[in-house]
Amino acid sequence: MAIVDLVMPKMGESIMEATVLKWHKKPGDHVKMDETLLDIATDKVDSEVPSTAAGVITELLYKENDVVPVGAIIARIDAGGAAQAVAPPAAAPVQQAAPQVAAPQYQQAAPVVENGGARFYSPLVLNIASQEGIGMAELEKIPGTGNEGRVTKKDILSYVSNRGAGVQQAAPAPAQAAPVQAPAPVQPAASAPVSVYAAPTGNVEIVEMDRMRKLIADHMVRSKATSPHVTSFTEADVTNIVKWRDKVKGKFEQTYGEKITYTPIFFEAIVNCIRKYPLINCSLDGNNIIIKKDINLGMATALPSGNLIVPVIKNAGVKNLLGLTKDVNALANAARSNKLKADDTQGGTFTVTNVGTFGSLMGTPIINQPQVAILAVGAIKKRPVVIETEDGDVIAIRHMMYLSLSYDHRIVDGSLGASFLTAVAKELEAFDKNREV
Repeated sequence: MAIVDLVMPKMGESIMEATVLKWHKKPGDHVKMDETLLDIATDKVDSEVPSTAAGVITELLYKENDVVPVGAIIARIDAGGAAQAVAPPAAAPVQQAAPQVAAPQYQQAAPVVENGGARFYSPLVLNIASQEGIGMAELEKIPGTGNEGRVTKKDILSYVSNRGAGVQQAAPAPAQAAPVQAPAPVQPAASAPVSVYAAPTGNVEIVEMDRMRKLIADHMVRSKATSPHVTSFTEADVTNIVKWRDKVKGKFEQTYGEKITYTPIFFEAIVNCIRKYPLINCSLDGNNIIIKKDINLGMATALPSGNLIVPVIKNAGVKNLLGLTKDVNALANAARSNKLKADDTQGGTFTVTNVGTFGSLMGTPIINQPQVAILAVGAIKKRPVVIETEDGDVIAIRHMMYLSLSYDHRIVDGSLGASFLTAVAKELEAFDKNREV
């Protein structure tokens, strides 16, 4: 009997774990090579995991909703296909197998760091701690709900949320232990936030957030707590772009097999302006400014569920309009059909969101951490505007669009933010309406 171990695949540079959403097979079932074995979820996307071998499932080592480290064995397959070698489900249910294997597999497969203290911490937890300014002494005091008291991602995010709200977290230390450090100042109990939530009455419906919406909510709260947001506004006359696209869209699709939308045209202008203002394309690590040499543009995309996801166009700075168009269309289609890979949402350095898709004239977007700025483009509307000509000012009907830039005021001041935003508007207005396809 040739047993093949199936492991949790690596899904991106910074993704260290995934949650099992659904098993499509159970012990005793036959599975084909590349057949979907289970659905998993990271903090970015949901994905299908195919089987890397053909045969009969002998063991499933994790249950649905378990969090599994990358590289851990998740299932075993008898590649010889001997059905009689499979233990009956009643004798070896998943619920019994998982606890026996999960702990050792977690320690063997998950990349962890020993800190000299009593516990181990995964790179994901250490990364979050670093971003939030949590030292090792403070990290040791966070109660853990994972195996053997380990601090999980959920534990540290919950701690960060309570920490920002001024709620003191109880540390699992003996009462007689001598204090190592002076305790941080804590707000008086009277000033702590008090829930005023009252049970709903009347004709209401209560709907629990789905997993993706919970993640989005957490990211938005963390972003506002991390970055002091400032938003600047401007408007652009995009008449030349509208007329050019209307003129060439048929020929463009016939020539290249791709539909040309406004998004890649906007991206081309934004890339040109990022080159002029590279500090917009950075992140912060403590007191260090990390200026990104590559321009990786994230584009906020609506999913059929109504949630948003941000796939990333890698190396947008070296792509022409056709290349940007292909990437925009491919990523948008993959997002809408739930086919995005985890790596498709990694590595963004600047994000653009098109609030005009839904009819909004403008918006005040929230920064996609750890970036320092996000640009929103509004709906294109015809309006009468004053135009300067050689013969004097005239009023004409033009295609106008508002743009707004939210930026992290720790690194981007008003001068830089407004200058970059104005540059984008001027770049759009200077579009050559006689441009060849």
